[in-house]
Amino acid sequence: MAHRSRLAGFIIDCNTDNLDAAADFWAQALGVTIADRNAGDETCEYQQFGDTPGDLYIEVQKVDHPSRVHLDIESDDIDAEAERLVKLGAKKVAFVKRWWVMEAPTGQRFCVVRMKQPEIRSTPNEWA
Repeated sequence: MAHRSRLAGFIIDCNTDNLDAAADFWAQALGVTIADRNAGDETCEYQQFGDTPGDLYIEVQKVDHPSRVHLDIESDDIDAEAERLVKLGAKKVAFVKRWWVMEAPTGQRFCVVRMKQPEIRSTPNEWA
C-alpha cells in the first residue's frame, strides 16, 4: 500500500535543566519566536518555535543523552516508512510512545513521526 512522507523539521536535543533558557538561546540564534511559552507544565520537555523558515517544525527538547540535533521525517504510515528506510540501510533503534527512533547507515539518529497537517507545507513524497 502506498504511503507518504516528508521532512518534518529539526529537533534540537538539549541536555539541560533549564529548557526555557535553551529555548530562548535558540530562538534568538535562529531569529524565530517561541510558539507558546506556556505550553505544558513544569515537566514540559519541549518548546516549539514559530515563524520558522519554510514553516519547518523546529523545537528544543530536553534530553538525558548528550546534546545534538536530529531531524524528523513525518509519514501517514510510520511503520511503512520505517520499513522503507530499513531497506535503504537504516536501522530501527526503538519504538518510543508513537514514533520510531532510527539510525542512518552513517550513524545519525532521526525519528519517523506521524504526519500532521498534510495539506500544509511542502507536498509529501508518495511511495509505492
